[in-house]
Amino acid sequence: MGFAGLTPLLAPQSVAVIGASTDPTRIGGRPIAYMKARGFKGAIYPVNPNRSEIQGLQAYPDIASLPQVPDVAIVAVPANQVVDTVAALGAKGVKGAIVFSAGFAETGVDGAALQDRMVNVARAHGMRVLGPNCLGLFNDRIGFYGIFSASLETGYPPPGRVGIVSQSGAYGTHVFTIARQRRLGTPICVATGNEADVAVGEVIGWMVEDEGTDVIAVYAEGIRESASFIRALGAAKAARKPIIMMKVGRSRLGALSAQSHTAAIAGDDAVTSAVLAEFGALRARSTEEMLDFAQLAARKIYPVRNTLGMITVSGGAGVLVSDAAEALGLPMPPMPLATQKRLLALLPYAAAHNPVDCTAQSLNDMSLVTSFTEAMVQEGGYGSVLAFFSQTGGAASIAPRLRKELAAIKTRHPDRLYVLSVLAAANLVDGYEADGWTVFEDPTRSVTAIEAMGRLGDAFAEPPGLPPPDVGAAELPPASPDEAGAKKLLAEAGIESAPERACADAEAAVVAAEAIGYPVVLKILSPDIVHKSEIGGVLLDVTDAAGVRDGFALLMSRAAEKAPDARIQGVLVAKQLSGGVECILGVHQDPVFGPVAMVGLGGIFVEIMRDVAVRRCPFGPDVAEKMIRGLRGAPLLLGARGRPPVDIAALAQMLSRLSSYAHEAGPKLQAIDLNPVLAMPDGAYAVDAVVQINA
Repeated sequence: MGFAGLTPLLAPQSVAVIGASTDPTRIGGRPIAYMKARGFKGAIYPVNPNRSEIQGLQAYPDIASLPQVPDVAIVAVPANQVVDTVAALGAKGVKGAIVFSAGFAETGVDGAALQDRMVNVARAHGMRVLGPNCLGLFNDRIGFYGIFSASLETGYPPPGRVGIVSQSGAYGTHVFTIARQRRLGTPICVATGNEADVAVGEVIGWMVEDEGTDVIAVYAEGIRESASFIRALGAAKAARKPIIMMKVGRSRLGALSAQSHTAAIAGDDAVTSAVLAEFGALRARSTEEMLDFAQLAARKIYPVRNTLGMITVSGGAGVLVSDAAEALGLPMPPMPLATQKRLLALLPYAAAHNPVDCTAQSLNDMSLVTSFTEAMVQEGGYGSVLAFFSQTGGAASIAPRLRKELAAIKTRHPDRLYVLSVLAAANLVDGYEADGWTVFEDPTRSVTAIEAMGRLGDAFAEPPGLPPPDVGAAELPPASPDEAGAKKLLAEAGIESAPERACADAEAAVVAAEAIGYPVVLKILSPDIVHKSEIGGVLLDVTDAAGVRDGFALLMSRAAEKAPDARIQGVLVAKQLSGGVECILGVHQDPVFGPVAMVGLGGIFVEIMRDVAVRRCPFGPDVAEKMIRGLRGAPLLLGARGRPPVDIAALAQMLSRLSSYAHEAGPKLQAIDLNPVLAMPDGAYAVDAVVQINA
């Protein structure tokens, strides 16, 4: 299922403007003025019952009077007229509407009800709606401007192949304006507004399928509709088209602001990051970073297993770049020893390791730039090359010669990613860019963008993963079970726990303990007591029958005292395991993306360091193992400080089986908490389990 159904909205051949104005600075007048200025070749039909002519175009009194059915209609009327307007457009056969009008879900309950009515009317006619409460869109490649932003008064987008999708119209055009000032071509920009119908994912998907778009920059406050978003991310990865998203709402305050602004569900920020990483999409921390990534990604060179080589005339800049690369995990391998020796013979006081410093002497003898850079590219074998020439690259006495040498190297080795850090006038920067060198003033920003291109390359080259394990149908009970019931459910999915028995009385507990073997753990058994340790409901190191009897009585007493309303079903007697590393595994229902699995090390790693990895369910054991090995505390699992390594494969199997079980269980499953899981040298075992069912 593709996204071509949005073409009448995003690339129409004819347009009606409902609420058209003769004033080119009013909301109903700007789209007409912009389209006339940019040479839109399709028909433009202004609709206004009080005018026969608008901005030199014949006007029509109502929608029914239009001489043909336009592809799209721009709706710029008060909110209380929108439903009737959409109904009239649907009756006419119009397939798309861009609704500028505000006063809908962003205003509260009554506005949300009005928005629902509008959508229902549109869907009854098979019409797609962008908005309401949206700034609109422009597609400069065809001169279509269904937008009322004043940002276009200061200029139109230069040619290029970067698309912008934004839930906020004002911020989307802010991004466009900055891109235009940077001379980055963004000929298409779409603001989705309230997303009553068309959501951000569908627009991304359309741009993925658009032959004129290579890179997609996205500003989002929340993902309202996850299915199309996931489809779009998958399509982008398959098409090797970078998606660069600035997702705001990281903080609680930011998330609340996002909700009030577009009635969006901000969701869990860590989950959003995990979903983007799953498909190789980049997450930008700022507008500057998003446009840096987009500018470099437009080169369509995404190095796999990226490495960085640097040629510089400043040792200080080399140190700065080395620090930045190390912080990002971007390798800067040294030059081959033989090459270093040869370069030092040319210039003894140079630095030939990497960064390669050809010193200011190279500006007197430009052949040194050629020799050093050529050696670095050809013999160093780096996937990415950063050249730092600062203000000298902008000097009239140097720039023409430098540009010639750098262009020749790019021509001889076109498969590398080339970035140049210079301070130069716009015309010189344009010249370097035309030669294939992407220019950034700041070398640190250069390194950040180069590292991101390597992540894209690795994602695009990633082979298909292993399939999620088949755990069969997940039949859930009508209510949340106790620990024994939870473990029984999970055992059917192949998730192991320590040997244990549920016991209704003390004597049954003694029999169970002697069959299991001492020492044992005694735990209060109740579906109503989730955190047993908080009421003293767990007893460790029980070593004989007398201890079992006494422990049983003590647990019953504590439960009666501290949880008098809880249903008590007895005591769980379990084998006490020793050794291994405590981990935590879990699943929760994300309001946007559904079941999401989590793994982390137990104790302070979860509670204080937040050292966890999350992933949308389901996934295979290879993905699970990658999550585990990516934890900051992973060395504790791999045998740090003389400890025996744990069975990573068994832990990964448990995590992937948990993800499959959660996927099969569906939305009735609220959460699963396995805490702790004991990762042993010969397996992994769930010591405690909580399964929460939605009523």
